[in-house]
Amino acid sequence: MIHFDFEFLLVIMTAVSGLLWLADTLLFARARKKSATSQMNKEPLVIEYSRAFFPVLLTVLVLRGFIVEPFRIPSGSMMPTLLVGDFILVNKFSYGLRLPVTHYKVTEGDKPTHGDVVVFRYPKDQSQDYIKRVIGLPGDLVSYYNRRLSINGEPLDIKDNHIYQGLGELNQMKGANGCDRVGAGCEVFVESNGGVDYTMMTNPGTTYGVNGELVVPEGHYFVMGDNRDHSNDSRIWGFVPEENLVGKAFLIWMHWDWRDNGSGLDLSRVGRKISQ
Repeated sequence: MIHFDFEFLLVIMTAVSGLLWLADTLLFARARKKSATSQMNKEPLVIEYSRAFFPVLLTVLVLRGFIVEPFRIPSGSMMPTLLVGDFILVNKFSYGLRLPVTHYKVTEGDKPTHGDVVVFRYPKDQSQDYIKRVIGLPGDLVSYYNRRLSINGEPLDIKDNHIYQGLGELNQMKGANGCDRVGAGCEVFVESNGGVDYTMMTNPGTTYGVNGELVVPEGHYFVMGDNRDHSNDSRIWGFVPEENLVGKAFLIWMHWDWRDNGSGLDLSRVGRKISQ
């Protein structure tokens, strides 16, 4: 389904400005030059704007549609790896190039691997983009019991890391569930999946009710948030189809948490690579 979003609007604006400029160049520009009056010689304002904006729009469309796209992190489901207010860059050709709007795949690219942080169109509402970590690949048996993961019958190695301290003064705002709203008090672990190490955290003060095991079907992926007890992910709504993949997150380019009592502008996060 095609949604009227920024990508669609960008394609329309690029096409319209380009066609207007081309039509004027081929059909009307010569006639104006031959005109006897300076008024008739003058380039119409719409053509002037089209000529000025078309190269800019085309450049943005190519960069955003085929190379790299910026996203903003709106929730804490990927803490401690990604925080609310992080602005990230996503590699659009990692998993194969897709045409804007239609998402038709034109090149194959690589396949996602265990531990990749991926942006994808939410299967329940494809107008929304989600970001999670790839836990299970096609054919994997994924088991999740008592906050511990196993892949194909092998428990993932985890190591105690630290107690998350939260951000600024908010790390003192403990709630009844054992963590405050920015995660202070949660337990952070280093988990190893397929040879890839990354951090994840759990909330010892809450009971997470999703346990079980399943096999990931072909052409699909099982994804989870790093904030395991506060993430809406494959445990709730199922698998991510391969055709829903948008790209692989790789860099934080800015952090600005605009919420009340948020961290504001944090330059220390700028330039951080996103763990695989």
